[in-house]
Amino acid sequence: MIDKEKNTEPLDLSYLRDMSGNSIEFMIEMIDMFKQQTPIYINDLAQALEEKNWAKVSSCAHKIKPTFAYVGREDAKNHMQLMELNARDQKDVEMLPAAFEELNSFIMILNEQLDTAKTELEKQL
Repeated sequence: MIDKEKNTEPLDLSYLRDMSGNSIEFMIEMIDMFKQQTPIYINDLAQALEEKNWAKVSSCAHKIKPTFAYVGREDAKNHMQLMELNARDQKDVEMLPAAFEELNSFIMILNEQLDTAKTELEKQL
């Protein structure tokens, strides 16, 4: 489950900061890449869910999962892990569409958080 309280807080970019060696330019690039790639991954996940292709759902969720950790949203990473495991094990698959809708709504909020974080980073250049 995605923690709605974190939706109103600034992103914790400490992992990205550590990974980048505190390179503001690299962090901005990663935010841009996240915003470009995530819709593709989400569309793939949606298609897999529509087809009830549980192996593909699991694979897509696995692919998306670490990207949330990069931007400080462990709650979303854990949400994706639950989707991944449930699809892989074909457990509670009837709950996956609702989990996907929660994810889809969250992505819009996350994009706003990313825009704010990027603006703050750009001020440091």
